[in-house]
Amino acid sequence: MSFLEAVRLALQTIRAQKLKSAFSIIGVFIGVMFLIAVVSVVQGMNRYMTDKFAGTILGVNTFRLRQFPDVQLGNVTDSTWRTWLRRRRVTYEDAAAVMRGVTVPVLAAWESNTRATLIAGRKQAKDVQVTAATELYFDIRSLALEQGRAFTGQEVKASLPVVVLGHELADKLFQGQDPIGREVKIFDVPYRVIGVVEKQGNLFGLSLDKFAVAPASAPLKRYVNQPRIIDALAMKANSQPDMREAMAQAEAVMRSRRHLRPREPDDFALETADEVLDFWGKISRVLFLALPGLVAVSLVVGGIVIMNIMLMAVAERTREIGIRKSLGARRRDILSQFLVEATTLAVVGAAGGVGIGIALASIVAATTPLPAAVAPWSILVGVVLGAGVGIVAGVYPATRAARLDPIAALRHET
Repeated sequence: MSFLEAVRLALQTIRAQKLKSAFSIIGVFIGVMFLIAVVSVVQGMNRYMTDKFAGTILGVNTFRLRQFPDVQLGNVTDSTWRTWLRRRRVTYEDAAAVMRGVTVPVLAAWESNTRATLIAGRKQAKDVQVTAATELYFDIRSLALEQGRAFTGQEVKASLPVVVLGHELADKLFQGQDPIGREVKIFDVPYRVIGVVEKQGNLFGLSLDKFAVAPASAPLKRYVNQPRIIDALAMKANSQPDMREAMAQAEAVMRSRRHLRPREPDDFALETADEVLDFWGKISRVLFLALPGLVAVSLVVGGIVIMNIMLMAVAERTREIGIRKSLGARRRDILSQFLVEATTLAVVGAAGGVGIGIALASIVAATTPLPAAVAPWSILVGVVLGAGVGIVAGVYPATRAARLDPIAALRHET
């Protein structure tokens, strides 16, 4: 019997015995479905954390000099918080000294942030992130403009009241109108809109397009921070090695300015995306380590069910086996028939699991802030695992069927 003929007979059996076949494949189905869904979500989160979170919030090859980390990972104790709050703030002079002391080619900008209500005519937008920054802020954050332009170094020096808006904020304040050149009030001070940033989407369900950026020296500076104080100095290098060298130089400058002794810890923070990615990497590794065990339980259960169903099939079809053997079927024909049937059952279950797993991943991506990206290798692994379970589970029933004595088999059920 050819392989294709064995597969055809196996599919006929599955169609003829739908309920029994459904119970046979349910374990493999659940295991592979779980594998595809979890791997898809984890892979999507990996991509999301690298491209969206780390790239957008902290920046690629970028570090920030701050009083304390902006992104806190893990459990930050009250004593740690109190220690952070007792630290001296980063000043204009600190930023200028670090920019002079870093010899590696970098882009540098300082920034301060607050929340405010923006008003344009009769419309207003509440709880908007308002940033006062220097001109290279947009390059460091990789913010491309959809309309207009970013403010220049000359506008920063001249303290001009100009502003660049996020896409969502511009749409809300100027529905159906061109925002360029129009007026927006921030803390009751009029600002002229000179640019709109391209749409960035959401991050864990929070909009990345509801913000406004104005020159650091504009009237806004009175509202975002105390005089000559900034929230962060951001520096972006061309590569990871350059960034590390720039960080070391910045740390040396700050430790010298703060008169810290060699064994004293830093009383400032140099924040990068690496800490966030390392933290997420630990979580994803735990998930991937736990995944094989969870999938294995379902596959073992599925294999046991398939083996029992196939043993029942051998018992029910003993007479059929005897007739086939009496007509010249060899042991390997019987063996291949039952082995292919068990494998086909498992592969059908795996294919169903792959389909439902992809559907679940798509539903998660569509209905929650969590992203999901189906990994092609997980589909291949799912199908191979299903086939493997079928082969392993079918070996004993197929061997038992192949060893039946044709005369004894013909007498069975007579």
